[in-house]
Amino acid sequence: MPWYLYLALKQLFPSGRRLPFFTLICVLSVALGVGLLVVVLSVMGGFSFELHRKMMDVTGDVQVRASDFVREPAALQAVIEKVPGVLATTPFAEGYVMIDFERRPAFPTIEGIDTTRVRRVFPIDRYLIAGSFDALDDDGVILSSQLAASLGARVGSRVEVYTPLIVEKLKADEVELPTELTVAAIFEVGHQQLDSSTVVVTLRRMQQLYGLSGEVHGINVRISPDIDADQEADRINAAIGLAQRDGRLKPAPGLAAKSWKQVNRDFLWVLQLEKNMMLFILLFVVLVAAFLTMSLLLVLVLKKTREIGLLSALGASRRQVALCFCLQGVGIGVAGTASGLALGFVFGHFRNDLVRLLTSLTGSQQLMERFYQFSQLPWHADPKDLGIVVFSALALSTLAGIIPALIAARMNPVEALRHE
Repeated sequence: MPWYLYLALKQLFPSGRRLPFFTLICVLSVALGVGLLVVVLSVMGGFSFELHRKMMDVTGDVQVRASDFVREPAALQAVIEKVPGVLATTPFAEGYVMIDFERRPAFPTIEGIDTTRVRRVFPIDRYLIAGSFDALDDDGVILSSQLAASLGARVGSRVEVYTPLIVEKLKADEVELPTELTVAAIFEVGHQQLDSSTVVVTLRRMQQLYGLSGEVHGINVRISPDIDADQEADRINAAIGLAQRDGRLKPAPGLAAKSWKQVNRDFLWVLQLEKNMMLFILLFVVLVAAFLTMSLLLVLVLKKTREIGLLSALGASRRQVALCFCLQGVGIGVAGTASGLALGFVFGHFRNDLVRLLTSLTGSQQLMERFYQFSQLPWHADPKDLGIVVFSALALSTLAGIIPALIAARMNPVEALRHE
């Protein structure tokens, strides 16, 4: 081991003695900054991960749409399912309706699903909180949780559905009565928009409500978990284009496949922006710790003036003297980063106990579940985020040791000894 590395470690962690106050303060400041970064980024990553999973569950990994309607859904599904990596497909139709229950109206989005195929793409049973999916037929409807609460409807309630087709027929002096459906189930995804204004009916009922003769609005596709959704969307687009040229599919304007990332691009961009801003702001905590380390190392250089002069007089080069103090910054960074990672993961392990304690003291458990749709704090430590935290902490700690190291290296040994 080089003598300057040995001397740096001895000054930071002397054997047979208590940990010096200087080392303790520096390591603790870096550890708190790193721990805070790990906790915040992992919690935000947990929210993002849960939202990503729910988006994929609701829309599938890839979604195929046209500019207006998909007029040959069965033929299109046959083409898509031949693409390597595709596990299942299901058609859907969507729109807007008015629902009335006991004179309480609401204006949700409505989605028609193929009940025989939807489970292969969307694990809808996972999100049901009341009723059964098997009870859904052409005379039934599934309501989102907040929509059902606002209407006061429950499983077995009879709701009236008004569609734009009723208005169109009134313009032609025709009368179309609203459709009465029975609530078969209630679901809760955990997404504010979906849970507050979504109803689900069978595809056949949706086509009747909107006057569609076999057309659908799109196809949801489930792919293998180990395949990138963007690349699979490109392969599906290539297969659709080839099928249209071969005559297996009639040309449809705007018919194209998009991955769930492309469908939710704006929302994902906002999530990533928030995460990046939190990372940028919290890095200032580590920066403050680095300034503290630099200040204490400067004090140490001034206190060790005679020792620095002796080292130079004994033949130590300026580079070796500089490394002796610079490596102290590296040692503080390594110890602080390791302690911060441990602190962050300990908090992550006991996070739900801490959340339950906090909400029990403030009485906000029900409010948290109502507005944020979670009773447990999500956690997802992205290796990329951890790498950024570790690199930043080590880099700032190393930079904190450079200025004191340069000052020590520039000392004249004669002047340093005379100073003492």
